[in-house]
Amino acid sequence: MNRIIAFLLLITFCSCEFIEKKKVYSNDILEDQLEAFNWNDVDEYPTFESCDTTLVKASKKACFENTLRQILNENLAKYEIIVSEEIHDTVQLKITIDSQGVFVINDIVSDEITQAEIPQLDSLLRRSLEALPKIYPAIKRSQQVKTQFSLPVIIKIE
Repeated sequence: MNRIIAFLLLITFCSCEFIEKKKVYSNDILEDQLEAFNWNDVDEYPTFESCDTTLVKASKKACFENTLRQILNENLAKYEIIVSEEIHDTVQLKITIDSQGVFVINDIVSDEITQAEIPQLDSLLRRSLEALPKIYPAIKRSQQVKTQFSLPVIIKIE
């Protein structure tokens, strides 16, 4: 019986060497999380209060973009634009919405013909989007974040 107890004690003390303990550092965990983190996607897109009724992420994004286009169309319709030749162009608005919901047009990309025919197009687009309703910024991991995206706007003048 003493031999069995001695044997068990010997195995117990010797087996402690075989149990590996790995110390986990918080910086290592943070690095692993940052590598796995998708920086190009948000949990919730920026939104207007009118778009807040839908719960589906894709629907909120579509509602936000459609609301922007609707406001843009309504405001641009107030101006009389005269051109010498037909314009069929898709203008790209490069937009930033910061973590506070502040809307900024960074760049407006259009064809040379459109720029020549409508030299005031940039200022008209910027003026049309000055008085937007309150924008709720994008959300990533429960934090409000800055987002940048491109909004295509079709210009068709005959």
